[in-house]
Amino acid sequence: MNVGLSVYDLAAPDLLDLARAADESGFDAIWLGEHVILPVGYASEHPTHGIDDHEHIAGPIISPDTELVDPMVALAAVAGATTRIHLATGIYILPLRHPLVTARAAATLHEVSGGRFRLGVGAGWLEEEFADLGVPYEQRASRVTESIEVLRAAWRGGPFEHHGKHFSFGPVQSSRRAVGVPIIMGGNTSAALRRAAASGDGWFSSGTPDFEDAVELLATLRRLRSDLGQTAPFRCWFRVPGCDPGLLARYAAAGIDDVVVWADQLWPATGTPASKREAFLAAAATLGV
Repeated sequence: MNVGLSVYDLAAPDLLDLARAADESGFDAIWLGEHVILPVGYASEHPTHGIDDHEHIAGPIISPDTELVDPMVALAAVAGATTRIHLATGIYILPLRHPLVTARAAATLHEVSGGRFRLGVGAGWLEEEFADLGVPYEQRASRVTESIEVLRAAWRGGPFEHHGKHFSFGPVQSSRRAVGVPIIMGGNTSAALRRAAASGDGWFSSGTPDFEDAVELLATLRRLRSDLGQTAPFRCWFRVPGCDPGLLARYAAAGIDDVVVWADQLWPATGTPASKREAFLAAAATLGV
C-alpha cells in the first residue's frame, strides 16, 4: 500500500521540515491543498459540510489564521529539499488560472523534481474566491474541461492552437519537447467522477470519505471507466479518517492501494523543528510506512 500525506494550513518553513521527514520515512507523496485568497466573511460551504464522516477540519475550511502558500512555489522548494517522495497538488483550483500559465508552471515543476510531480486539479467550491478573482463561478466545470484540453496540447510539445468557449489563442508553443505531467482529478460528485473517468490519469478524493463510501466511489469510477472503454492505468487516492494501521489494512483488503492521511495527525502544531520531526518519525513508524 502507498501512503501519502494531505497537507493544508501549514507555513512554508514547516512544510519543508515535514517534507524532509516524510521523504526519509517512506511516504509516497505530499498532497498540498490550496486557496489563492481568503475572501473575508465568505458564506460558501464546502461540499462535505455537514457530513460528519467526511469532515476533517472543524469550523471554516479557510479562516484569517489559515496559512496559505502558493502550491507550485512551495512544491518546487520541496522538490529541492527531497529526493524520492512524489509531489502533488491536492487540489489545485484549475479554473482560477489561464491554462497556459498552469501548463508552464506544472511542466517546470515536473522537470525540476525529476518527474515526481502530479497535477491534482478540481473545479473549486468557494464562490466568493471566484468573484474576487474575476472568474465566473458558474463556468468552473466547463473551464476545467477546456483547461485540461489546453494542458494536454501544451505538454505534447511544439506549436499548437486552441479555439474554445473560454480560451482562444495560437499558434503558440509552451515547450518544444513533450512533458508527461499526470493530471489527477478531484471531486466526489457524479459530474466530477464522470469528468475524472473521461479525462483524468487518476482521481483524488474530496474531503475524507468513510470506508464504505470509499469502496462505493472506487466501484463507481471503475464502472465509469469501463463504460467509456478506458483501459489505461488509473490510480485512485483516498483520504482516510485517521491513521490507524488496522484501518489501512482494511482499505488494502478492499483493493484500495493508495491512501492519504492528514499530516496534522502526525506533525505536531507546536514545538521545535527537532521535536516535531522526532514525533513525526515515531508516528510514521507506528503507522507502518
